[in-house]
Amino acid sequence: MAFFSFSNNSDPIGSQVTIIKPRTGWQAINFKELFEYRDLFYFLVWRDIKVLYAQTILGFLWAILQPLVQIVIFSIIFGKVAKIGTDGIPYILFSSVAIIPWTFMSQAMTTSSQSLVTGQNMLGKVYFPRLIYPVTPILAKLVDFSISMLLILPLFFYYGVTPTWNLLFLPLFIGLMMCVAAGVGVWLSAMAIRFRDVKFAMPFFIQMLMYTAPIVYSSSSISGNFRTLYSLNPIVSVIEGFRASLLGIPFSWEFILPGMISAVILLVTGTYYFQRMERVFVDVI
Repeated sequence: MAFFSFSNNSDPIGSQVTIIKPRTGWQAINFKELFEYRDLFYFLVWRDIKVLYAQTILGFLWAILQPLVQIVIFSIIFGKVAKIGTDGIPYILFSSVAIIPWTFMSQAMTTSSQSLVTGQNMLGKVYFPRLIYPVTPILAKLVDFSISMLLILPLFFYYGVTPTWNLLFLPLFIGLMMCVAAGVGVWLSAMAIRFRDVKFAMPFFIQMLMYTAPIVYSSSSISGNFRTLYSLNPIVSVIEGFRASLLGIPFSWEFILPGMISAVILLVTGTYYFQRMERVFVDVI
């Protein structure tokens, strides 16, 4: 929606009239408008955090339990049974630093993709920047991510991993992780309004995505013919960046840089598509 305001000079009180018109064509993100609705943004994020584990026995312990179960299962099946190579890194350590960011991305993408559908009752009642909806789960899930990162500390202590200068790059890859989740989220949330198949396709989509990234295996196992195509996957960039930052191993820039570019393209095109479709959201819900 576009806002146009003007003052009526003939009115002694100086009242202001706001005309609301639908957006047309491709629109860039209106950051000023998002900032003006920061209170609503904060409220929705805080609501998602409070509701997430409401009336549960374990509460925020679920943020640790969910990735912990995956780490244990993957370490047994892929580390002990299949004996997948990890370039000399203990498998439980190798998988932990990948599963934690992957858990954030998979949950954030799933929740974000359905954000407009679950919040459709509010869409037709009052105006606010619709982009707030798919971005809210990304920020809310950061609480779970921060808690689950505590799993790494005892593993680092047990295996004697000491921080290196690589750790300075970790905020960059956390931002990249959020960028990937937001990019997929805005694309799928805009599509889910018109095509409810997105809800049913998400579990399959997330499962397939997991095996396209080096979560249970090493990127070094990818043959040369597919390395260029493989490196375009932004999730690969996130996982490789987390491993290098946390474990102090050399950065695989051949996988990281192309993925970064893909993540930015994914987010920019997703926001443009979202705002292009925004004018029909209320009509099709």
